[in-house]
Amino acid sequence: MQKLHFEKSRPIVILPYQERWVEEFQTIGKNLRDILGNTALRIDHIGSTSVPNLGAKDIIDIQITVNDLNTNDFKKRLQEADYQFREDIFSDNLVGLSEDDENLKKCFCRERKGDRRTHIHIRQMGLLNQRYPLLFRDYLRASDTTRIGYESLKKRLAQLFPESIDGYLFIKDPVMDLIFEAAQHWAKTTDWKMDNSYI
Repeated sequence: MQKLHFEKSRPIVILPYQERWVEEFQTIGKNLRDILGNTALRIDHIGSTSVPNLGAKDIIDIQITVNDLNTNDFKKRLQEADYQFREDIFSDNLVGLSEDDENLKKCFCRERKGDRRTHIHIRQMGLLNQRYPLLFRDYLRASDTTRIGYESLKKRLAQLFPESIDGYLFIKDPVMDLIFEAAQHWAKTTDWKMDNSYI
């Protein structure tokens, strides 16, 4: 078996849940809304910082939902506002789907220089990867057991891979897909729908 090797990255630190994360999202989200106008169908707080009482890396994750990823209007507006696009990130990963599956396509950008660390995922309305982070978030908010177990996993991974985000994600990503599978069953039993709390 080939030995795995993971490059060093910035240190991985899992903070206890911070109340300020909600306010920081609101500030960033409102700025994004001003920039994007109606080209954004919704702007949502996603990721671990969006789940009360869940420890997380101090990075605000945001999902911008658009009608069509193939239009350039949203990208042009964000670039003109100095958001930094990563052209090498153009899809998500999901167990059972290939990287080039239409349901995994996205755009990704980072905060403007000098702003707080933010990961901005731009996805198309109706695709599986647009639904995934919203359902995943809401399921963690609803299930204390899953939330506590997920936080424990992240803390242990940070101990195992204190300076390798690739090592950390190598294990965390497929576990997230297992949780998402459970979340889909939960969604059916609760008649879950995307809420209206977006910006």
